[in-house]
Amino acid sequence: MDLGIAGRTALVTGASSGLGLACAQALAADGVRVALAARSHERLAAAAQAVDGEPVTITTDLSRPEQIDDLVSAALDALGDIDILIANAGGPPPGNFASTGLDAYPDALQLNLLSTVALCKALIPPMQRRGWGRVVAITSVSVRQPIDQLILSNTARAGLTAFLKTTATEVAPDGVTVNTVQPGLHATARLGQLYDDLDAVAANVPTRRLGDPADFGRVVAFVCSEAARSITGASIPADGGAAREIGEASGRERVYNTVLPQCLK
Repeated sequence: MDLGIAGRTALVTGASSGLGLACAQALAADGVRVALAARSHERLAAAAQAVDGEPVTITTDLSRPEQIDDLVSAALDALGDIDILIANAGGPPPGNFASTGLDAYPDALQLNLLSTVALCKALIPPMQRRGWGRVVAITSVSVRQPIDQLILSNTARAGLTAFLKTTATEVAPDGVTVNTVQPGLHATARLGQLYDDLDAVAANVPTRRLGDPADFGRVVAFVCSEAARSITGASIPADGGAAREIGEASGRERVYNTVLPQCLK
């Protein structure tokens, strides 16, 4: 399927591994010129070898507000206009209400909420002026079903989802779509480091399999496509059917309250 985005440009954060890298690979495979951003120069260099075309790499730390402007400037210098923003970041430390001090919240909100707000403020207005743009944030199933021991992530990602939903309505008339995709358990290197028996982990998912990062990347690429121009303000789960709405009974709470807290650390 031709996604109609060949020749477009994209900035992908958290792109040195896992789902962020998978998104960059899927976009590049459809002819998008990609800038990969992450904290580790070495891991970015290795990731770039797995991405089609000639991806640009930008070393940055989204937890440091002063680096956001430099990231945007570097991406614009390398690619010109940025048509697509894929906002991805790792999760903050685990903890519950009792164990998490008030002083832990600013850093978590910067990493998983305010960094994306800043990127949107910088990149969406030019998209509006050009009449085309795509923003996709990779959030978490915790937005749909908060996860025990992840109070910081639950709080920040829910806030980000609300921000993007509000923004989507405002910018839709200008040809800019804004969406989130909510991953569940995927067969990333991180999950493999945490669990020896991935088959046992997968047994807790209704599909009885872990998500394939490449499939996740293709979902995100489709959301960026011309065919998806009527999809905006959406929160799309990609979790094998495991998440339930808040208040809905489920026999699979342990997927989110035992396994995922480890995966999202």
